[in-house]
Amino acid sequence: MHEVSMGEILENLRELNAKRVLIQMPEGLKREAQTLADFLEENGIEAIISGDINYGACDPADREAKLLGCDALIHLGHSYMRLHLEVPTIFVPAFAGVDVVPALEKNLDEIRNLGGRIALVTTAQHIHQLARAKEFLERHGFEVIIGKGDSRVSWPGQVLGCNFTAAKADAEGVLFIGAGYFHPIGVALATRKPTLAVNPYSGDALWLDEEAERLIRKRWAQIAKAFDAGRFGVITSTKKGQLRLAEARRIVKLLREHGKYARLIAMNHISYPALEGFDFDAYVVVACPRVPIDDYENWRKPVLTPPEVEILLGLRDDYEFDEILGAERDRDEPLGTALHGGGK
Repeated sequence: MHEVSMGEILENLRELNAKRVLIQMPEGLKREAQTLADFLEENGIEAIISGDINYGACDPADREAKLLGCDALIHLGHSYMRLHLEVPTIFVPAFAGVDVVPALEKNLDEIRNLGGRIALVTTAQHIHQLARAKEFLERHGFEVIIGKGDSRVSWPGQVLGCNFTAAKADAEGVLFIGAGYFHPIGVALATRKPTLAVNPYSGDALWLDEEAERLIRKRWAQIAKAFDAGRFGVITSTKKGQLRLAEARRIVKLLREHGKYARLIAMNHISYPALEGFDFDAYVVVACPRVPIDDYENWRKPVLTPPEVEILLGLRDDYEFDEILGAERDRDEPLGTALHGGGK
């Protein structure tokens, strides 16, 4: 279960004088969203639950909230992301109740293989226990670095699926605490340092170095498949936290300068079946980096990231993982306001 501070949410909504709200959540928090809706209506606030898939803090349903006449949006399960939104938005992290220290204790010998000076990172679900984890590791002789990250990141030591700046510390290796595969492999790709993931639920530990190299080989294969492509669809997202219009235009310009046909495409939900009717030889996704990495096997045409396009065009030799950085997003934000609330 996850901890959700319903009393604090209610307090924030009353400060906004909100009478109707939209609750948005990821797949794993649907029951918590329903419980929160019941609680709010018991306290005189009409609550509507969004049934759409949510991909993270980068995908707020503020437009939908405005369309429904809501006074506020409650974005459940993700940390605050600096975006300008169309209705006041309360980002409510859902903290996992599992204790991370037993898993660290179980895997101390593996952690020592990272070296004596390690960077410590996690996701929003476990960020509230990062200080305890740091203290535990320091008691066992480690020098622990918790990086700050850029403006896209809410807390020191937090990594997102598209941003690993907090992991890029001056350390011998990186220790990731959390479940799942994509975050720690992103850390390994972004830092190119030994990366160990410790799962606080199962107690298992997994080295990501070989997995990262295997993924890089797959990405080089995608680049090779696109070598003879002459016509490129360059896709940018209309999700506010993924809108990288300036970067997408840069990629279009680069491709055209190198004799390629390139056309800019805007989509909300990016998937290959929706693109089947176009006449392109390959695609470039300038949105969430997870789309071309996670879903490439479902695409009949090669699908690349912006750094991979630069490799294709001979502008770089080394492989670099695509990230959305705070400064990049800030250039493309539309007008509006946002409220940071919920969770401490």
